[in-house]
Amino acid sequence: MKIILLGSPGAGKGTVSKLLIAHDGSAHISTGDMLRNNVKEGTPLGKKAKEYMDRGDLVPDSLIMDMMEERLQEPDCKKGFILDGFPRTIPQAEALGGLLKKLSLTIDLVVNMEIGKQVVLDRLTTRRTCSNAACQAIYNVKTMPTKVAGICDKCGSPVIQRSDETEEAILNRLATYNKQTAPLIDYYNKKGKLLTIEAVSSDGVVKAITGSLSK
Repeated sequence: MKIILLGSPGAGKGTVSKLLIAHDGSAHISTGDMLRNNVKEGTPLGKKAKEYMDRGDLVPDSLIMDMMEERLQEPDCKKGFILDGFPRTIPQAEALGGLLKKLSLTIDLVVNMEIGKQVVLDRLTTRRTCSNAACQAIYNVKTMPTKVAGICDKCGSPVIQRSDETEEAILNRLATYNKQTAPLIDYYNKKGKLLTIEAVSSDGVVKAITGSLSK
């Protein structure tokens, strides 16, 4: 499968991606991971990106697309790929369309994972992350608490609430999503590629995606 997952922060794109990977072996592509890996490995593109990041500037779309071009040609993408949260804007979508045409690739489906604001707030404000950078295990104070309050089960480090997972930060992230990314829903709907799913259950989303692709 070759799909794009759209959805606000907290919609469950990462969880759905993992389930889809297990289903057919498609590669999971997150631009954040792709960027970090290039910087960590010191690739030519990673070195360019680091210059922007060190200045506190956003990495330009042109550089992200160069990384994406390399990533889509790696062996693990031959079975298919899942673009998790990319593109984020109409210009990125247009650039991606040009790149896919250049590589003779076609997106099978664009999945819009819909979720209510209150559900997002409940999911993310209750999330806790291990403070150990080498661990970063994720918990939830309601649905998956640590065995010992505030202590990571895996490495014993304190678990924390990330600064971008406070209610104020989440509302800002949702506002940014609605302004920049939500227009993509109409963009891909006009291309006849869009499948909108209520993202209440990750298993339900996966079932809807695989069912749509098998038609």
